[in-house]
Amino acid sequence: MDLTNQIILIVSLVLFASVLAGALSSRLGAPLLLVFLVIGMLLGEDGPGGIEFDDVRVAHLFGSLALAVILFDGGLATPYRNFRVGLKPALGLATIGVLITTLITGAFAVWWLGLGWLEGLLLGAIVGSTDAAAVFSLLRSRGLELKQRVGATLEIESGSNDPMAVFLTIALIELVLHPQGNPGLTLLTEFARQMGLGALIGLAGGFGLVWLVNRLTMSPGLYPLAVLAGGLSLFGVTAVLDGSGFLAIYLAGLVVGNRPLQSRLDIKRFHDGIASLAQIGMFLMLGLLVTPSEFLPVALDALLFAAVLILLARPLAVWLCLLPFRFPWREQVFIGWVGLRGAVPIILALFPLLAGLEQAQMYFNIVFFVVLLSLLIQGWTLSSLARLLKLEIPPTTQVVQRVELDIPGQQELELVGYRLAANSPAVIEKRAGLTLPRGARVVAILRDRHLLEHLEPLDPRPGDYLYLMADPTDLPTLDRLFVASPAAARLSDLAFFGEFVLNGDARVGDLCTAYGICLADSEHRFTLDELIRRGLNAHPVVGDRLQLGSVELVVRRVQDDRITQVGLKLPRAN
Repeated sequence: MDLTNQIILIVSLVLFASVLAGALSSRLGAPLLLVFLVIGMLLGEDGPGGIEFDDVRVAHLFGSLALAVILFDGGLATPYRNFRVGLKPALGLATIGVLITTLITGAFAVWWLGLGWLEGLLLGAIVGSTDAAAVFSLLRSRGLELKQRVGATLEIESGSNDPMAVFLTIALIELVLHPQGNPGLTLLTEFARQMGLGALIGLAGGFGLVWLVNRLTMSPGLYPLAVLAGGLSLFGVTAVLDGSGFLAIYLAGLVVGNRPLQSRLDIKRFHDGIASLAQIGMFLMLGLLVTPSEFLPVALDALLFAAVLILLARPLAVWLCLLPFRFPWREQVFIGWVGLRGAVPIILALFPLLAGLEQAQMYFNIVFFVVLLSLLIQGWTLSSLARLLKLEIPPTTQVVQRVELDIPGQQELELVGYRLAANSPAVIEKRAGLTLPRGARVVAILRDRHLLEHLEPLDPRPGDYLYLMADPTDLPTLDRLFVASPAAARLSDLAFFGEFVLNGDARVGDLCTAYGICLADSEHRFTLDELIRRGLNAHPVVGDRLQLGSVELVVRRVQDDRITQVGLKLPRAN
């Protein structure tokens, strides 16, 4: 009994310390994954903790379970609207991109490490997938928001490239163990079975899970557990049938997260928390599993392998995959640098150990060292690179009182509250009868501790507490109306979008007349929306730019794939 109590105490203290260290890491700019891995290594046999843990089977079981939970939460948090701008390029990166990365790094492993072709490709496949979840965690902690095209591409890629890496790893292990078969036929058969079953069971199971949950009547606290259990059941069924369980659970989460659902808010909050717990536990366990003293013999090999991966394989794969979509060079450079490696390569490095391959321990040590290098080099430079490449946009959400209303089967609504400051845009403009978005309604105004009886016309004053019922798509507009922008803000709307706001349907000819811009007469008849879209081979997103003579047009708002607002930046005075 004393031992049980001591274990509970130690585990709880380690978990609490990890959470506090994660909060501290956001201030230092360190990737959260790196912090948890280092804590695990300190607790391990080479660290002051002295805990000996070398059970690969337990590590694989717990790591796979944690990764499934994380992917499920990633699907829940990915809105369908991101697929409009990021689906095609992300799928290219998640499939062809992983394959290109595997081939390049595998060829280097064959040449430098003297491995056979199958063994070299296996090592390349293990490091083939990225961990964009760590990227977004780091960017959010630094207060950064990326252009939607870049963010959506990275987000979808992170959820869909893990199944491809898992497929390649398992298939190559089978070929190493049984080399007498036809490699091409084996890979093709495995790909069709794993991806086909994963997609079919994931999508069908996701819709079935939504149907079932919406017809169950039980305690609100049980709905999140039912959804999690359903998602893990789909993962297990698919894996037992030799399909890609990781693809199945990600797609199931994607369906569940974008359909009307009972206790939707409780489900999302629960899965955010359980996914964070899974990340912490998985990274601590992986840190415990590794023996840092074994890194020295493979340090040079791992360093060169990481250099090829970061500087050659990932950038080349990104350039080839994004070539048909005409991504601006700044966005390509950033996506190429965001090939951050995380927990998935370490989990995949356990597979050769489980299969009993001859050089499995060397694979694991090299992969772990590569992950550490990736986190140190790429993880600490992402924020600076995003700003340098001008991919940061002004935040579209602010810290305000916000409650998502759980209305199953109805329009999604939120109750949002603002405390108006003297420098809130709506107060500064002093416009009685302020025009609100069509989907927003004022429900209460608290002034001097008293509720106002008359809500219309809206006359905002400093110190007012304003509460509105709104469609979630209108929240960015409401934020810009009622949230005060700090004078020392790093990236204000004025600095980013320019001095004036124009409608997307404004005529180019009128703009040319007003600012003396010389364009062909045939272009004068276009609207600003049409003119900007002509130069894009992709869906327009906030932050896209077009230089017209001495002025610059910046896309400020996009609705239903149409540019509705454009910022006008005037030339700077010398």
